[in-house]
Amino acid sequence: MEDVYLTIGDAEEGVQERLADLLELRAADARQREMLDEYLADLALTAGSRVLEIGCGTGAVVRRIAERFDGAEVIGIDPSRVFVEHARRLARGAGRVSFIVGDGRELPFQDGAFDAIVCHTSLCHIPGPERVLEEAARVARPRGQLAVFDGDYATTTVATSPADPLQACAEAAVSTLVYDPHFVRRLTGLVRSAGWEPVRTRSLGYVQTAEPVYMLALIDRGADALAAAGRIAAATAEALKREARRRAQTGTFFGHIAYLSLVAERG
Repeated sequence: MEDVYLTIGDAEEGVQERLADLLELRAADARQREMLDEYLADLALTAGSRVLEIGCGTGAVVRRIAERFDGAEVIGIDPSRVFVEHARRLARGAGRVSFIVGDGRELPFQDGAFDAIVCHTSLCHIPGPERVLEEAARVARPRGQLAVFDGDYATTTVATSPADPLQACAEAAVSTLVYDPHFVRRLTGLVRSAGWEPVRTRSLGYVQTAEPVYMLALIDRGADALAAAGRIAAATAEALKREARRRAQTGTFFGHIAYLSLVAERG
């Protein structure tokens, strides 16, 4: 199973629409918003700052930056035209924000154009993320900042015992949504090689027990992926989804993903 985001711009429109819904579902999660705000607080942004988000999806992070730093100009770029259309619609009235379709490995901006560049859960989907980090350094002003936030998706778990069948759903979901689940473990070295100097790293945990809306969505996706690959029967996939909801209803559900944020400065 391959990360659908690898070729998201060429995916069927229905697939992109469903993923757009998943992105907004995650963005609405209270803990996800807390983690976003925690690392945004490490950026020295003002009302006059110019900020770029690479891999902006449906624009949730762009909207939040514009809200936190009133008056800042925030641009989002993403290879999915469907995502960008959603982002433009959802950001109406959000301030000085704009969105374009493009590839983070070939940014259509002049050197030194931005005060800060943000990569929020985007680099794990890109083969050769060092190219994005180098492009980010190119378009950053001297002493400009970089903020990277991504999951250590190899830690994704919903298991409550060693042989928990729901864990296969979590792992299948990761394999269809993440190109490199170990990416953040190499992040510091990649950032330095691209011309950035790390100044703040945070370890951030994400746990869902009560009302695990996002983790249930991941289990659903993983169960469907296993069935589509012929690894389990469709009836088994539905049974796994029901078991996840039974745990949620009885207060026995557990889901966890470790995240990391890194803020760096361009020399």
